[in-house]
Amino acid sequence: MNFALMVARLRIPGRLVTSSLAAASAVLLVLCANPAARAASVQPLEIATKSGVRVFLVEMATTEEEKTQGLMHRKELPDGKGMLFDFSPEQQISMWMKNTYIPLDMIFIRADGRILRIAENTEPFSTKIISSGGLARGVLEVIAGTAQKYGIQPGDRVAHPLFSKR
Repeated sequence: MNFALMVARLRIPGRLVTSSLAAASAVLLVLCANPAARAASVQPLEIATKSGVRVFLVEMATTEEEKTQGLMHRKELPDGKGMLFDFSPEQQISMWMKNTYIPLDMIFIRADGRILRIAENTEPFSTKIISSGGLARGVLEVIAGTAQKYGIQPGDRVAHPLFSKR
């Protein structure tokens, strides 16, 4: 949620909270108490590799606000979890690591569910542009080292409702 909007709507027994510290504490409390507040939904996603099928639970980033926020300001991302960005229709995608504390693997996925490119171990806080290198419909962000750990490679198939089965 937009921070300014949340502060504007936040009321404690009949009075508007105006203190930045109180507002920040309230936002933190909401996010900690309700992890689902970070993204619209959590869904399973499978990647079929040469060594087997790997299942991830991914937060969906579908709105412009969710895609802009992404995994910024997160201090951890457990193995097996991630965020899937929907950039429908298929297009050239550019990402960065601004305000992102943890190194990530960015997996660029074509509309047919095939992995196009993997940017491994991206640098936290970097504003360097990370390109899809071709047309992609989605980007899966997972903790750095995931692609190597599970043998995920370009050409592997991703199974998720976002991608067609051609």
